[in-house]
Amino acid sequence: MVEKDEIIKKLLNGDMKLHEIDKHTESVIEALDIRREFVERFANTSMEHVSKYSLNMEEAMKRNIENPIGTIQIPLGVAGPLKILGEHAEGEFYVPLATSEGALIASINRGCSTIKASGGANVRIVGDKMTRAPVIKAESVTHAVEIKKWIESNFSELKKAAEVTTRHGKLVKIDPTVVVGKYVYPRFVFTTGDSMGMNMVTIATEAALNLLTHKTGAHIIALSGNFCVDKKPSALNLIEGRGKTLVAEVKIPREIVEKKLKTTPEAVVEVNTAKNLIGSAIAGSMGFNAQYANIIGAVFLATGQDEAHIVEGSLGITTAEAVDGDLYFSVTLPDVPVATIGGGTRLETARECLEIMDAHGSGKVGKFSEILAGAVLAGELSLMGALAAGHLARAHKELGRG
Repeated sequence: MVEKDEIIKKLLNGDMKLHEIDKHTESVIEALDIRREFVERFANTSMEHVSKYSLNMEEAMKRNIENPIGTIQIPLGVAGPLKILGEHAEGEFYVPLATSEGALIASINRGCSTIKASGGANVRIVGDKMTRAPVIKAESVTHAVEIKKWIESNFSELKKAAEVTTRHGKLVKIDPTVVVGKYVYPRFVFTTGDSMGMNMVTIATEAALNLLTHKTGAHIIALSGNFCVDKKPSALNLIEGRGKTLVAEVKIPREIVEKKLKTTPEAVVEVNTAKNLIGSAIAGSMGFNAQYANIIGAVFLATGQDEAHIVEGSLGITTAEAVDGDLYFSVTLPDVPVATIGGGTRLETARECLEIMDAHGSGKVGKFSEILAGAVLAGELSLMGALAAGHLARAHKELGRG
């Protein structure tokens, strides 16, 4: 085997690539350590903390990471108990959140307390889908329309071709199919079980396209034509939904609003209207909410979700009403791609965090989704209460964000 110093010398001279280290070492861990030492020498820095971890990096390298040099650490806390009244989640839960933002977990915790005192959050999954939308080029607009009609008339054949590739994925529709000049954009819509399913639907869509091209002479420009819409904010996903579409609501008696949130139902309603609805509208925002991304991001990082989907989870609408003197408060999240198996959920820390909620493994994605929506409700409620009461700046100053 090549000596460590010789490998690092070749890396520094550009005579060896990072991914080639494994060919000259006896284990992936040895390669990892050499790669990190090379980076330390190249950047003239020390990665003492990056080098300390308990993850099984040999397993992680199979599906989760390339060119590893160690791991990072993010402070992890819990908020709760959060009382959920759902179809899949029923009871009280503590929610793990990975964040370095002071005051965030304290705020969510206050929301959890308010929800519990009000009897719990009513949560439902109102949509479940994962999408892939290729872009196809036709010979003319006439040919493009023919392809569109063929797709619409042969759904069962395309469904059969797609589902041959997967045990868990089901193609439920191809809609809409949009024609722009000679380009055709069909949106393949699947259910994917407990997996987030992005890889699953990509492979299945490719199989369906093989049939489509054979039958119509269409030319596939790209397997993803950005009409999916994956990892980007999108009005289409806001309306049609993607991943799990979730709604969580709570009715809070006036006396609890006054005691827990230090404000009134009417003040929360006005702040929500002025900030989340009108303020978002004049900004051209697709997120008519205060901080969905904060909670989605912290839970995603804790539980091994695809962090790029935080941008999709930031979409949504918060509503607030004064009803008979009490406060009705809800969050609607149309686009939350999550998983309890596969992907980053394989990592040991992610598994442990999911297990805090009894939400790891097969059959648990519905439960996890409802708890997540309840956590967003708690965080949103607390922040809106703080804004209505004028407490936001004080809380951040006291908890390290001054």
